[in-house]
Amino acid sequence: MPTAAELADRLLRGQTLLADTPDHLLEVVGVLESYGIVLDAYSRNLIFQAERQFLKPFPVFRFFDGDLSPAKIWRHLIHDRINFEYAEYCQKAMLWHGTGGMDAYFDSEAFIANCAAIIRHKRRDPLLAVLAPLFPAFLPELIRSAATTHALGQFWRVMSDLFLDLAEAERDGRVRSIPAVVEFLKQGLVAAAGLPIHYGVNLGDSHFWVLPPEAGLTFLADVAVPYVEAVFLRGMPFLGTVSFNAQAQQISHDQAQFAYGALYADPLPTMGAGIPPSLLMQDMYRNLPEPLHQWYLERTRGEGDVRVKICGSFQKSMFCVTNAAIAGTLPHPLASGDPAEQAANRAYAEAWATRLAAGRTDCLAG
Repeated sequence: MPTAAELADRLLRGQTLLADTPDHLLEVVGVLESYGIVLDAYSRNLIFQAERQFLKPFPVFRFFDGDLSPAKIWRHLIHDRINFEYAEYCQKAMLWHGTGGMDAYFDSEAFIANCAAIIRHKRRDPLLAVLAPLFPAFLPELIRSAATTHALGQFWRVMSDLFLDLAEAERDGRVRSIPAVVEFLKQGLVAAAGLPIHYGVNLGDSHFWVLPPEAGLTFLADVAVPYVEAVFLRGMPFLGTVSFNAQAQQISHDQAQFAYGALYADPLPTMGAGIPPSLLMQDMYRNLPEPLHQWYLERTRGEGDVRVKICGSFQKSMFCVTNAAIAGTLPHPLASGDPAEQAANRAYAEAWATRLAAGRTDCLAG
């Protein structure tokens, strides 16, 4: 397993964290293609929830995207469906850890004023009229949650398209190696870096901003990097993986020290939404490209441990995405000859490498 110093050195040399092998290329591109298909569904549902299920205290039909046909309800009941619970887990992780510019905006006077205007309007709803004065923090928290939901939907919309474009680029020969994968992802993230993140709701004949354009929130700094922090690195302790007993002291009191994210998860099929994200693995299994599916069938227990194999491939792909994000957010160009800029790059790379070294770096070797 590479040390933190070795990982930092790779980053500063412009090398990839994941070894460049034909098998890794097949795994990463194939699993990201499957993930792109799943993220398309996740993104659409999150945006539906934020726009059409806004401030509903009991959104029991939030996973249906407005389609309440008997056929869809039946498929939901027999679990022949996308597992939107994993998307919800990621949204809650982002909301709870609260890093980045979006969380800072939630504490601003402008956001508080927008919440107050929305709540005044929504108090026409009898239930909310009762809840608002009894629990004054309840509705603002629901609005924060809805804003995080919509922002994550916007983020995943971009990532879905990027991952599907990557698969197309690999098929037509533009991407032939792991370094080319990381570069493709980096260019996509950099191109999307400044995309605005905003969100408003229509209530009756009135429109209310929740994340207005003047908040200045953008894709990379305010959603993508906080997503990596909350989902790839920190995550949340998941039932069945650690003890929630306070005396056991298996859960840190400091959220910044959490290491339950996707890059740390042992690939065990718990079939839960959290770590490891087995519900996501199930969604990806249903959308695997055939070359990758056949590759899995030829190894170890064939179909018997396919979700474990997918989880391993997914972690490799997420190291590539993280690699691309780090490369795209370095303070200065790697080729810089300025000692101060080189020192800033080294400090940035070492900070990331220290955290990554505690993850499943055993998967990075060829």
